[in-house]
Order: sequence, then C-alpha cells, then structure tokens
Amino acid sequence: MSTRLVVIGGDAAGGSAASQAKKRRPDLDVVLFERGRATSYSACGIPYWISGTVDSEAQLIARTPEQHRAAGLDVRMRTEVVGIDTDKGVVHWRELDGGAEGTEPYDDLVHATGSVPMRPPVEGIDAKGVYGVQVLDDGVALRAELDSGRVQKVVVVGGGYIGLEIAEACRVRGLDVTVVDRSPQPVGTFDPDIGRFIADAVRGEGIELVLGDGVSGIDVGPDGRARAVVTASGRELPADLVVLGLGVRPNVRLAEEAGIPLGTSGGIAVDQRMRTQVPGVWAAGDCVESVHRLSRQRVVVALGTHANKQGRVAGINIGGGYATFPGVIGTAVTKICAVEAARTGLAEAEAELAGYSFVTAAVDSTTTAGYMPNAAPIRVKMIAERRSGRLLGAQVVGQNGAAKRIDALAICIWNEMTVDEVLSLDLSYAPPFAPVWDPVLIAARKAFEAVEADTRG
Repeated sequence: MSTRLVVIGGDAAGGSAASQAKKRRPDLDVVLFERGRATSYSACGIPYWISGTVDSEAQLIARTPEQHRAAGLDVRMRTEVVGIDTDKGVVHWRELDGGAEGTEPYDDLVHATGSVPMRPPVEGIDAKGVYGVQVLDDGVALRAELDSGRVQKVVVVGGGYIGLEIAEACRVRGLDVTVVDRSPQPVGTFDPDIGRFIADAVRGEGIELVLGDGVSGIDVGPDGRARAVVTASGRELPADLVVLGLGVRPNVRLAEEAGIPLGTSGGIAVDQRMRTQVPGVWAAGDCVESVHRLSRQRVVVALGTHANKQGRVAGINIGGGYATFPGVIGTAVTKICAVEAARTGLAEAEAELAGYSFVTAAVDSTTTAGYMPNAAPIRVKMIAERRSGRLLGAQVVGQNGAAKRIDALAICIWNEMTVDEVLSLDLSYAPPFAPVWDPVLIAARKAFEAVEADTRG
C-alpha cells in the first residue's frame, strides 16, 4: 500500500485530495507542492475582492498553509514541480524564490495543476499592463495595478463569465470599461435570447460592449506598456490596462512531458475514480476531463465545485476507500451587474451537436408574487427532447434571487426527469418567495404543451 503521496497543486483539487488521503491514512506521508503564495482559496471570489465587495484577500482563503501543516501535510510553498518521472516515481522541483532544486519520491501522485488563462497569439499580448486572472496571485497583481491610481480606461478581452465579472468590478471602481468579444453576444454558453438580457444589463451599467469583433493586436507604448487594443475590424480601443477574460485551458504541460495520456478534450484522461492511465498517478480539477452525462462527450469544466469533488474522490481512493465522480451536466451561475443568469444541461446548439431533436419553451414571470414590493422579472427557458419530453437543458435570467432556481432544474436533469414530471413537482410557495405558479412550473407546463403539440403533429 502507498506510504508516500505527492500532490502537485495546493488549491481546491490538490488540497482536497491531500486532506482526504491523510484523514483516512494518518500514517501516510503527504507532500504538497504549490507554486503560488496561497492554498485552498476561492478563485471565483477574485472579482468581488477587486470590486471591494469582499474586504480582504484573506477572506478568499479557506485553508492556509499553516492549517494544512497542522493537519499533518508537508506543504512546500512557492515551489514548482518542473518534471515528473513516472518510471522512477519521483518529481523534480524548484523553489521560485531561492532557486534551490531537488527531487521527491512518491508511491502515489496527484496531478492537480489547474488551468491557465487563454492568451490569443497576437502582437503585444505579453506587454506590461496585460493581465490574466486565474490564480490568487493574478488577482493580487491586478488589484495592485488598479490601486496605483494610474488606471482609468480598462479593456477586457472576452465576454465570458470571468470577463464580465472583472468588467463589472472595474466599473464599480469608477473606471471606464470596454469589453470586446468576437462572438455576437456575451457569455456564449447561453442561448441568444438569454444572452440579450445579459448584454442589456452590461450596457445598462455603462460598460461598452464591442461584439462580433475579435482582437488582432495590442498596441504597446515606448514604455513597454499596453496602451490600446486593436480589433479585427480596425477599431482602436484606448487602454491603461488590459484584462484577458477569454477563459482557460487545462494546465497539462507536466502530464504531456511525462507521458501521462490526455483525452479528446485536451484534459488529462481519468476514470471515475480519478485514476490516470499511468499506475499510481491520479489527476483532479481543472486539468482533467469529465464525462457530460447528457451529451456523453468528454469535456473540461473549470469550476471549483467539480475540483473539490474530484480531489475528494481521489483522496478517498488513495486513502483506501472507494468513491467515484459521476460526471457533469454543465450547471453554472453568475451575477453580472443587476442580472443573475444560470444554466444547466444542454443549450440549443449543444443539444443539436449531441444529436438530440428537441422543442423549447420560455416564459417571463416574476420572482415573487407580482403584488409584492420586491417582485423582479425572471425568464425561464427549457429544452425538452421530442416525444419523450425528457428535460435536456434549462436557463434562467432575472433579478433578486432568480438564478438559484437553476438548482432545482439541475436535480431534475440529473435524474432524467420529463417536463411533465417537473410540472408536478411540489415546490414551495409563499408570496415573498414565488408566485402561486412558480416560473419553473410555468416553463415546465409550456414545455409539456410543446412536447404534446409536437407529438400530435
């Protein structure tokens, strides 16, 4: 049985794997390498710290290196693993500050290196004043730049979740913000009719959206700093600071170099127990691929929720227990300016790509009884398989707590319920919380009617 565990990466997946394994096997030697300055932190909270909604960087840290050490983990901070030798069962490491180098043997290895920001291959992308936001150290650097007083114009490249959240954070700070994205709508994982609500909310906060126009380059001044973003159409967007919000890709360089196989998605291939195809090597978090329970495709989903669960599964198995990670269904939620938006399952384009034939239904309602003073608009959209009526996907956009209704729909999709079954759910009702017909039930009714009409046709 394993007596020594080495973990590469000290955030959600790595920290969870190390803690679970040590908890189940107190005699296990666990060495955790983290190249940054923090462990077990909330990367998703970075935009809210930048905006000032969260007061302190420390509030984003769930467990410090000292707390991990108190639990018996040998935590090596600011130490990067630069190579893995799976034949000899060792990793090669280097201290980023002191420059010391060495090797560490392992019986089991957890590869939890996370993801890295996508950087378009355009001129000027590596200039000073161009920031990605992926790890807490990135947030610290960006916050320091914004606090310097020399930034007024910010251009965010990419209109996805992180791009819009950073854009809002900068706008809250009183800065002039422009978001540029080559897609015709922000947050392309939503259907266009939902995306329009998001775009309107962003513009309503005074953020300029440049859509359908990608980035062709970044103009750099004599001081080596970015001073403008140039779009494919030739527009020049002045910038004191540029933030990359184009999403992330799995950080798999170490795995590739070590011969650890990747999957079709580009993430590390793992089974349900988080084992790679190399004996003794496990992987978890943003660097691995998962199975989508609806499309059956291999996907990489960079979310802390999945990373924590996958790390827990790996740790349980390494510690002598048994656990599996059953896959994902694409549930996500965000708050962008005054609007909350959420999705689960498949969007229309994804359902088509997966080979489904489907009907859709969308309803507009209010988050509470319409006569309540806090009633706010909400739109719920459902995608249901033709004939069977199985719920394939759902999207919610609205205000004042609208988006968390997606959780009920995620449970329905996870359990392969039909819209008829969703319609019959015993959901809670009181005027301060919902109309007598909850928007979820109204949408299910409309979807059921669409399935019935399609069947009759």
